[in-house]
Amino acid sequence: MKQSRHPRLGRRTFGGLAAGLGLAMALSACGGSSDPLSEAPETTGGASGEATSLVVGSADFPESQIIAELYAGALNAAGVTATTKPNIGSREVYFKAVQDGSVDVVPDYTGNLLLHVDKAATEESAEDIAKALPDKLPDGLAVLDASKAENKDAMVVTKATAEKYQLKSIEDLAKVCSEITVGAPATFAERAYGLPGLKENYNCEPKKLEPFSDGGGPLTLKALLEDQVQVADIYTTTPSIADNDLVVLEDPKNNFIAQQVIPLYNEAKMTDKAKEALNNVSSQLTTEDLINLNRAVSGSQKQGAKEAAEAWLKDKGILK
Repeated sequence: MKQSRHPRLGRRTFGGLAAGLGLAMALSACGGSSDPLSEAPETTGGASGEATSLVVGSADFPESQIIAELYAGALNAAGVTATTKPNIGSREVYFKAVQDGSVDVVPDYTGNLLLHVDKAATEESAEDIAKALPDKLPDGLAVLDASKAENKDAMVVTKATAEKYQLKSIEDLAKVCSEITVGAPATFAERAYGLPGLKENYNCEPKKLEPFSDGGGPLTLKALLEDQVQVADIYTTTPSIADNDLVVLEDPKNNFIAQQVIPLYNEAKMTDKAKEALNNVSSQLTTEDLINLNRAVSGSQKQGAKEAAEAWLKDKGILK
């Protein structure tokens, strides 16, 4: 196994928020309550001991909420009663919610999840991460099939900045890093993929970190386009990358490891029928789908997460 260049300290929790801020900063447009776990419906067992209903949770950013609606819609279509509980917060919060049974399943991302449960993990490829992950989870928790869909952090610049500094990769960025202001969540200062990783892997120490709390969203984008920051940490499935002709810098040293979408669930309430329904979603979900779903919700269409999810489920023949 490839030896780690440095101990990974855990990646960004999606949404870029610390656990304590996750609930307070939940996106109001998606209707999260101040206590998103307080109204979770009870799950009762049938005659066979199988759960009759499942609660699908999500993190506090739109893509996670969309995927949660995909899961819930597929479960209901398969005859498994499911409700959603969006905006739970950062990984630190929703992981505990799955552990204590407040929610039964959440969408997660393979690389970040592995590093959450094993901070010393050295796996970088999609295949190696998916293989290592199940055995690292605590008792009572498990994952289903990973999808081909992937969403990972990326260093993104405008075309003008790329041309000015001749940037194609983070290695190129390192040559001018002392002149660059980075726009990213505050956690970028300490996450292994953030400033520590840029320094360790690329000898890149930016002039300044400008913190934003929107997870690469409109505030970060505005700052990038107006040159208030010269490089931004933006998720690869964010439609604004293509819509604004932005440049994603190559990462030859794998500072940002593979991040496939995967269901994390509590084993106590999961049935075979439910597993089959969730795996059916994973087998069909692609990165391009995520980009289009994010555009439908966060772009000019302004669809709700549930509405966008239902359209995708119908298109795939999962929902009639």
